[in-house]
Amino acid sequence: MLKKPVLHNAIMKRHVLIFGLVGGLLIATLQYTEYRFVIIEHSFELYGALVAILFAAFGIWLGLKITRNRETGRREIVRETVVVKEVLVPAGPFAPDTTRQQALGITPRELEILTLIARGLSNREIATQLFVSENTVKTHCSRTFDKLGAARRTQAVQRGKELGLLP
Repeated sequence: MLKKPVLHNAIMKRHVLIFGLVGGLLIATLQYTEYRFVIIEHSFELYGALVAILFAAFGIWLGLKITRNRETGRREIVRETVVVKEVLVPAGPFAPDTTRQQALGITPRELEILTLIARGLSNREIATQLFVSENTVKTHCSRTFDKLGAARRTQAVQRGKELGLLP
């Protein structure tokens, strides 16, 4: 009587082992067919995605590396180039020296454009603000620079301040 349950357990173990092996083989076959379908049939898309991921990762890494170097470089430059200047501001409203303006032959429009240049506006911004073309602004700038003996915008502003035309 003892042999039957032991024999029954051995057969059960053998059946479980066989069913496990067959199930494992079926799962392996399904995995292989899925692999074959996904990898081989869609290899072009997968390679494209892989290349895109690699380039994105490289771009992010490079961007971080470049911005870190710029930030540290800027901090060092700012520390080296800090200049403190005392600027005297007139107490009342500024009025340009009209006698010098007339002596130099600077028109009110040219003075207005020179004032906007001193505020840091570009030719395009000045043209938009005054409702004129950019070429008109360039012409006025050129004539004003000639009258002040300046070659650049910064020189014209400096000269205008020296002559009392700008605040």
